[in-house]
Amino acid sequence: MKKDLAIFEGHEIRRIYDEKTETWFFSVVDIIQILTQQPDFQTARKYWNKLKERLGKEGSQLVTNCHRFKLRAGDGKLRLTDAANAETLLRLVQSVPSPKAEPIKLWLAKVGYERMQEMSDPARALDRARDTWQKHGRSAKWIQQRMTGQETRNKLTDYWATHEIKKGDEYAILTNLIHQEWSDLSVKAHKELKGLKTQNLRDHMSEAELIFTALAELSTRQIAETTAATGMPENQIAAKTGGKIAKRARLELEAQTGRKVVTGENYLPPGGSAQKLRTTNDE
Repeated sequence: MKKDLAIFEGHEIRRIYDEKTETWFFSVVDIIQILTQQPDFQTARKYWNKLKERLGKEGSQLVTNCHRFKLRAGDGKLRLTDAANAETLLRLVQSVPSPKAEPIKLWLAKVGYERMQEMSDPARALDRARDTWQKHGRSAKWIQQRMTGQETRNKLTDYWATHEIKKGDEYAILTNLIHQEWSDLSVKAHKELKGLKTQNLRDHMSEAELIFTALAELSTRQIAETTAATGMPENQIAAKTGGKIAKRARLELEAQTGRKVVTGENYLPPGGSAQKLRTTNDE
């Protein structure tokens, strides 16, 4: 999952992107604070707690549709926070009498519309991603490799979607299996090596790591297509085989160059915006 801040009329609204459902979830209390025009966060939190209790007694689905995510609080610590998607928040806003209700609803609708645009026209999402990477100092070569790798990834998940693989946990299991095979590290261990927490691992890969990840996923898809792999057991075999193909290539390159492909290098900023890879672990 990745975290971010959205801005509404100068107010910061915490949000988190759930990659499993491909959905942005927004902090409910941040929205409530704007609706009630409360300068004090704790007052807004108490208002939401009372509203949540009332809605719960009424049997409203709004409460059950809220999720709990760890978002950064004012003291800098990550705390479990009620969050909801744009659709749920649009309905929740109707429960709070406020002159800010309509502007917030329009803003939420715009957020949802932009996501719908990206779903119908993926180029919009790619353009936004390219702009973000450029602002973070990524080279044109790195950006091209990142986007090529994403296209390879999408073709693999498209195959899974039509061959009895469930989006979410099963995607994650197969992804981790491929990664473990080619890199000798789980996704979690690779992130820990790079000193990452909530960040997207691929956004902090070197060019070589991106290339071998893409090779492993390309090999997996082509093997799955050749064998018509369907369901988890058959796709797990394809994932292991595809990952091993990339591993053999990695080991051969490392033998020729004397350099490791998988490293602790990342794009984490030492104090400000990331400009170049830095090493967090001694190799």
